Amino acid sequence: MPLSVVGVSHDTAPVEVRERLAFGASEASQALLSIRREEGIQEEVLLSTCNRTEIYLFPSHAERSRSVVERVLSRKAGFSEDAVRQYLFQISGEAAVRHLFHVSTGLDSMVTGEAEIQGQVKEAYERAATLPVDPPMAGPVLNRLFQMALSVGGRVRAETPIGEGSASVASVAVELARKIFGSLQGKRILILGAGVTGELIVEALAREGIRGIVVANRTHERAVELARKHRGHAIPFEQISEALRSVDIVLSSTAAPHPVLTRSIVRDSFDKPRPHPLLIIDIAIPRDVDPAVGDEPEVFLYNVDDLRKIVDDHVQIREQALPKAAGIIESHSEEFRVWYSSLALVPVIRRMRKEARRHRDHELDRLLQGMSHLTEEDRERVREFSRRLVNKLLHQPTVRLRKGMARGGGAELVDAVRFLYGLEESDGPPPPLFRSEDSRAEVFRADEIEGNQRAGD
Repeated sequence: MPLSVVGVSHDTAPVEVRERLAFGASEASQALLSIRREEGIQEEVLLSTCNRTEIYLFPSHAERSRSVVERVLSRKAGFSEDAVRQYLFQISGEAAVRHLFHVSTGLDSMVTGEAEIQGQVKEAYERAATLPVDPPMAGPVLNRLFQMALSVGGRVRAETPIGEGSASVASVAVELARKIFGSLQGKRILILGAGVTGELIVEALAREGIRGIVVANRTHERAVELARKHRGHAIPFEQISEALRSVDIVLSSTAAPHPVLTRSIVRDSFDKPRPHPLLIIDIAIPRDVDPAVGDEPEVFLYNVDDLRKIVDDHVQIREQALPKAAGIIESHSEEFRVWYSSLALVPVIRRMRKEARRHRDHELDRLLQGMSHLTEEDRERVREFSRRLVNKLLHQPTVRLRKGMARGGGAELVDAVRFLYGLEESDGPPPPLFRSEDSRAEVFRADEIEGNQRAGD
């Protein structure tokens, strides 16, 4: 199977490299067009997320495909091809099929079972499928592969607990906030510090409706930068106590060697008991928040160990799904293999039927020329008899070919049929895999031909 996936992922490249190789939507389209200009590559899909950039190619030749991708990625990152090469992985053939199925189900993610990846796979496929080029970027093979990958992802999520529970610090933070406040629409958050994990949590909360974002950092310029990014506003670190009065959530991730939020600071922020709950998420090491703060009324304090414990509990639930998920993936991988193998049958069955029709027409003409006394109705009965006879004779070989292909012995059977029917010299180039009148590039399948046999010519 001349299918390859070449790229980088969280397993092969650090974040500073992956971010240089991340493609936006328009950049991905341009990259696909650039690859299309490389002779011999007909179908391509580019999948790019924060944790991976992968390019699926068909048909592909191992060394050539890798060099094509190296050139595209080196231009994107501004690295030399040698520098990019050390981070690349390449998977070919049926292993590439299984890889995509693992990706779409979240089994290949940093956090097992993450839900976002399936939507990202769908976006990558649709971008390739809708580019106005002929033939399509997502032609018959990658179209089938990605449609099946999305189906596998949906089935695994529906039939296993792979997506149950939050499985990242950011998603756990959202889960805790929902439990305390219900809807997060319009809630306000105070950010102390400006770490990467903190930003991920803020982004996750913002997607749930958080709008009022206040940022305090020891370096005020960094606070201004982060506030601008999230449409909030920055305050001096000395104004934390005042800011506490108007926020619902505090997220702290400074690098301070001692607590920056003490029980006295929290108490001094209010002249009377708090009118609403305050959720404090402390992900700093060492801790930013004095543990005694959690004893205050209406204050809910969670540190990084608390969050990790929740994550680990959910991950254990998800890991219980792995055996069944692997079985689903293997089943669909075999289904794709059989489908792909059946493509080789199409030109052979076509030639077989064409030759049979040619002989039938020749003998039928000879027969009818000597039977001028027959009425037109009788002549049509003879023609119908000849069509049915040919279809009956070809039906069993077609069924056997398909069964042999499904068992993995199709190549030898196809060669044998070519030899027995004398098709070696007359085959010519294989027909296109898609109908010219069908923009969706629907593949001709052997079962369609068999259906035609059953229905007559």
